Amino acid sequence: MKKVSMLLVFVLLSVAFSGFSQTTPPTDFFAGKWEINIVGTPNGDVKLVTDLVRKDGKLTGELVDPVDNTKPKMPITKVVEDGNKVAIYFESSQAGELSIDLTKVDDDNLKGSVYNFDTTAKRIK
Repeated sequence: MKKVSMLLVFVLLSVAFSGFSQTTPPTDFFAGKWEINIVGTPNGDVKLVTDLVRKDGKLTGELVDPVDNTKPKMPITKVVEDGNKVAIYFESSQAGELSIDLTKVDDDNLKGSVYNFDTTAKRIK
């Protein structure tokens, strides 16, 4: 009986330790390259591209117009992450500081708004 008990304890410990060793670390979901589409602005639909990079524990990057290379890049001033939500702040020459508020839809898509304009973002692979 003692051997059976020891064997059972050994098997349970083996299963427990193998379960811990196989857990994968959480991915950095919002980091990466995104195409952001803002629909219905007074200047028409706006497309921006950003590559969010984590530096010193915080996401940072800049917003770029992929169609017009003459437009200046807009530095991202702040990124606030809250679970499945992210807010990307930047300076607009016309409206001051704005935020792109997005919520995770699935692994490659986000949906939200800028000011009162519908916004989507798609991961660029």
